[in-house]
Amino acid sequence: MAGTKVKDQFKELISPFLRFKMEEAKNNFGEKSKEYLAIAKQYIENPLERNIEASLEKSRHYQSGIKAYYDNKPLRGLERLYKRTILLEPTTVCAAHCRWCVRGQYPVETMTKEDISNATKYMGSDERKKDLKEVLITGGDPLMSLPLLSYTLQEIKKNAPNIEIVRVASRVPFHDPERINNAMLEVFSEYNNFRFELGTHINHPVEFWEESVESIKKLQSVGFRIYNQNPLLKGVNDDFETLSELYSKLRDYDIESHYLFHAVPLRGMKHHRTSVKKGIDLSNALSSCGEFSGRAKAKYCILSDIGKIIVYQDTIVDRRKKDNSILLKSGFNIENRLKWNPSWQKPDSVELDENGTMYVWYLDGSDEQVEDIKKETSLSAQF
Repeated sequence: MAGTKVKDQFKELISPFLRFKMEEAKNNFGEKSKEYLAIAKQYIENPLERNIEASLEKSRHYQSGIKAYYDNKPLRGLERLYKRTILLEPTTVCAAHCRWCVRGQYPVETMTKEDISNATKYMGSDERKKDLKEVLITGGDPLMSLPLLSYTLQEIKKNAPNIEIVRVASRVPFHDPERINNAMLEVFSEYNNFRFELGTHINHPVEFWEESVESIKKLQSVGFRIYNQNPLLKGVNDDFETLSELYSKLRDYDIESHYLFHAVPLRGMKHHRTSVKKGIDLSNALSSCGEFSGRAKAKYCILSDIGKIIVYQDTIVDRRKKDNSILLKSGFNIENRLKWNPSWQKPDSVELDENGTMYVWYLDGSDEQVEDIKKETSLSAQF
């Protein structure tokens, strides 16, 4: 979900738990197996990440930061694109770095207590409390620091009573599941005034490790509703069989299949990205296959410069062959966007119709095969 750059490169970081699972998959299934590569391609740095070609590749998936002051001090760690939801980033630290991360090139930052207090007072201010009902606590991974998370919940409860739903974005159950311990569960149990939801990324059926499933059950035991939003990743889950099994397993563990994301055109991500059409074809096949419950079918979604756009029949309205871009029709109105976030600036990729509806250009991917990871890895030596 977030990480850091070292000399303009996203640092490789693999948790001990993931290293063990990767080594286990390699020993049990082989280094060229789907089971091993499904994990390795998500976490091992690939030299292809340094191939930055397209002009529309960028370092941030969108610009949504709130540029405002509270008590004469600049607000930090707040983003907003939508009417009822605001995003808060207490820390950008994670247990592991997903190579496809949309926040992987953000700087390393952790909010101070004063930052968090001012942010929550902003959420609960008279101008915002009518519309704002949800906060998405993300980062980074908010479950990496229990004291910071506990303080954040305390301040939301005290300063923003309009917030009813607290969503936590985390892969800790799949990166470092031991962190989901009694102390953490007690913190969440203390704030039973909130409806808690956890958004995660389970991208392949192999990731339903016993320890991870147990950590999910612990969170569910204190009232969490869990939802999944997985990116479509080339060579990891870009086939019908893998996604069908994934969504069936999500249903087994009472995890909502929320979004199937097209991989975002960030710098160094080209080798992860399929074409948008491949995602459409897979989504259509999954939606009408009868292989698993209709309650487990994810919506195919593009994370554009102006926010999430669900792909329907008339969503793609034009194509620009010279740079392999498509024009997407959104339901977003620029007047509303500026009302919710007055500091938001219209990206150059956006076109407006006479009603202020936003259309946005988006860099497509490719279905060409890419080489597997060439980097030498000695996982067993790092235990």
